[in-house]
Amino acid sequence: MDCPACGAPLTLEVGPERPPSTSLRDAVLAAEADERLEITRVCWDCGWQEVRQLRVESIDTTAGDEATVQRATLIDEINDELAGIESVDTLEEALATIRRHRDTNPVTTDTDDTTE
Repeated sequence: MDCPACGAPLTLEVGPERPPSTSLRDAVLAAEADERLEITRVCWDCGWQEVRQLRVESIDTTAGDEATVQRATLIDEINDELAGIESVDTLEEALATIRRHRDTNPVTTDTDDTTE
C-alpha cells in the first residue's frame, strides 16, 4: 500500500489497545462482537496519516463443524482454480458441467427426524 501523497510505502497500526506489531488480520480475528478497531495508515516519509475505525458487527464461526470447514475449503480451492482460467469458453464449459452433474445427482439431505 502506497502513500497517496508521496507514493512511499505505508505502515498499518492497529489500536488502540494492541501492541504496535499486531497485524490487521490478527486484530480482526481476535475481535469480539461490537468491538471497534482503530486502523492508522502512516507514511513515515512525508507524515501523511489516516485513521479509520471498524466495528465488528457479528461473528460467525464454523469451528467444530468438520463438514462445513471442509466444504468451505473446497469452495475456496475451486474459486482459486476458476480465477486462474482466462478463457470464457472454458469457464462456460465448467459451469455447464457442474450444472449437469447437479441435475443428474440430486443432493440428498440427512435428517435426524424419524417418522414412526
